[in-house]
Amino acid sequence: MIPSFLYGTAWKEERTAALTTLALRAGFVGIDTANQRKHYFEAGVGEGIAAAIEAGVVTREQLFLQTKFTYQRGQDHRLPYDPAARPAEQVRQSFAKSLEQLRTTYLDSLVLHGPELRSGLTDTDREVWATMSALVDEGCVRHIGVSNVAPDQLALLFEAEGHAPRFVQNRCYARLGWDAEVRALCGEHDVIYQGFSLLTANTKALSHPDVRTIAQRHGATIPQVVFAFARAVGMLPLTGTSDPKHMAQDLEAMTLTLTPEEVEHMGDIAISPPSRHA
Repeated sequence: MIPSFLYGTAWKEERTAALTTLALRAGFVGIDTANQRKHYFEAGVGEGIAAAIEAGVVTREQLFLQTKFTYQRGQDHRLPYDPAARPAEQVRQSFAKSLEQLRTTYLDSLVLHGPELRSGLTDTDREVWATMSALVDEGCVRHIGVSNVAPDQLALLFEAEGHAPRFVQNRCYARLGWDAEVRALCGEHDVIYQGFSLLTANTKALSHPDVRTIAQRHGATIPQVVFAFARAVGMLPLTGTSDPKHMAQDLEAMTLTLTPEEVEHMGDIAISPPSRHA
């Protein structure tokens, strides 16, 4: 099962467990995290999930759990693997630690938290990807993906040894056509695009009066319009809100349907002038 919305757990620190449980109670069944203590508290995510399962809110089988393998350059001193180990062994050590912290025996998705460089793929990237693919073959990971990836890198991954990526997770900028080039590649290869920072990366675009007009027309909030747009163009959106009211509103956006004209206008919103006909 692949959900229609993901709850992101970055930057929540001591609130991670409580907010994860709260998100599950609100109705989220997709949880995104990373084995990167610098920005995530993965053990807190596991604690929050365990509390929700114990309370009968959800079962493990109903959940979609996604975590990430992060290179040392993206970590702080709290590494989940031996820095002297081969990349393949670092992946396996990080994965084993994630299973322990998330209190599960398998993952629905394991994501490479960005290639080693900003362009191209290194031998390390290829070794890591082959190891992640092996975890799929071994039956302990259902899907693999990549985050923070450029178009040329994604194209190379389709040719790399191992499984093709099932997911791409990128920060999604309206000024770049909502990551149009990467999304186009995803569409060509049946890859699900996960968009994060849809709100925080686009504050200028979302202050556009036409977005407000669309929201008013539907009796919706601006975030709801953004998430409805994301769904309409085939994205799997992430939200990381800590507000219970906003959690409920974000989920309600999954029932909001924009007109084709509104979807087209939202797609161009960062470069379009205000229009009386939005």
